Amino acid sequence: MRFMSINRRILLVFLALSIFYTPALAENYSINVSADKFLGTLLVNQSGYTLYYFSDDAGGDGASTCTGECAAKWPPFYAGVITVPDSLKAVDFATITRADGLNQTTYKGWPLYLYSGDKEAGFTSGNGRDDNRWHIVNPQDQPVML
Repeated sequence: MRFMSINRRILLVFLALSIFYTPALAENYSINVSADKFLGTLLVNQSGYTLYYFSDDAGGDGASTCTGECAAKWPPFYAGVITVPDSLKAVDFATITRADGLNQTTYKGWPLYLYSGDKEAGFTSGNGRDDNRWHIVNPQDQPVML
């Protein structure tokens, strides 16, 4: 009997402590902010992969111009529910429907993409690709698509 009582106490103490030491849910943001020592502040997805915009999308209507082989190399990013840290504004994000019928998340009017060449979270190897038409998304200096 005494053995059961000690185990219950230990369990209760463990449960009480776990309530106070549960980590913040920052990892659960669908879009987050990261930093690169050379490129500065940039947007990443929930897994830490860099988000990019394509300067050719600047046609003014907010539509994605990256289709077919381009979309295979630069997969469109879509977050069904936008959750962001306090340093970002959720109203700056929206969803568009692409010509292929798929949804894509935008930031300040720019469709967002991942880069298939980024093999790990934190990589920024897509920045400057294809004659400098692909760019990281810097939330502090991102142009608004009009």
